Amino acid sequence: MPDNNPLEELESLRVAALGELDTIPDEVGLDAWRVAYLGRSGKLTQVLRSVSALPPAERPLLGAAGNKAKVSLEEHFGARRTAINNVRLDALADDAIDITLPGRQATVGRLHPSTMILREITEIFRGMGFQIVEGPEVERDYYNFEALNIPKDHPARDMFDTFWLDANKDAEGRFTTLLRTHTSPMQIRYLEAHQPPIRVVVPGTCYRYEATDAAHEWMLTQIEGLVIDENISFPHLKGTLESFVHRFLGPGLETRFRCDYFPFVEPGAELSIRWGDRWLEMLGAGMVHPEIIEAAGLDPERYTGFAFGMGVERFAMLRYGIEDIRNFYQNDLRFLQQFRGVS
Repeated sequence: MPDNNPLEELESLRVAALGELDTIPDEVGLDAWRVAYLGRSGKLTQVLRSVSALPPAERPLLGAAGNKAKVSLEEHFGARRTAINNVRLDALADDAIDITLPGRQATVGRLHPSTMILREITEIFRGMGFQIVEGPEVERDYYNFEALNIPKDHPARDMFDTFWLDANKDAEGRFTTLLRTHTSPMQIRYLEAHQPPIRVVVPGTCYRYEATDAAHEWMLTQIEGLVIDENISFPHLKGTLESFVHRFLGPGLETRFRCDYFPFVEPGAELSIRWGDRWLEMLGAGMVHPEIIEAAGLDPERYTGFAFGMGVERFAMLRYGIEDIRNFYQNDLRFLQQFRGVS
């Protein structure tokens, strides 16, 4: 350090460093500037190290001035780095691509809770010898109603609030195309194309034109089951469904069958389970109506069968303690992210 005036030399160094800093355009230049002035062998560092060689009376004054200069250079260095980064960000906002920036971490998705439960249910039935088949969501009135013993103006149609499509009409001007209200039409479609023995489950989305509340939604996921073979009886139905319930919800769970009405089965039944201190209805079932078997070209004296249908969301609500079915289709990430860790 020159002996004539150390404080003036220090101030000249600071001013020169700041002037050079203001002209630096990028990160590479910034790093070189930092090494030149603030690094271990940098110009300012050499000044601070030379303080010990000064007379004792001069050391405090030059040391304080040197530390003040260092703080000033560090602050301006940080500000210049921020300004350079802002220029880069502005360029990215104009659709420029900076390949030197680190990539964004991809968000890992998970299955929807309805999909997880649907797959679990179908795998249980697959293990029991059932095939998995699918059918169309846009369906004809014939398969959705008429072929299932629900002719036009039949009171049973009141059970299904229907979304009709204006694509097709019959001779009387009635709509003949709809969004399926249940997966049961696949009973007819499958019987038309296959011969017994038949053991299938049909998962799929169904639609009901009805008001929504905590227990009802206009769209639901359903699984239909159909078994047709010789000598099939109600005990086969009861044993199959009880086995499913025990595999899904746990062994020893108490079940109950009660009479119910569905136009395409005779007799019809509902399966309920004891959940805590109350009975919960879980699904509908019954023996396939002989008229449906006969309409498929089979001998109802030789072939019998059973069918069942269940709502997937109802089982998901029970599994996960969900109290409002509307949560499934509101696409609220706060709800869906709860299931990210569920396999």
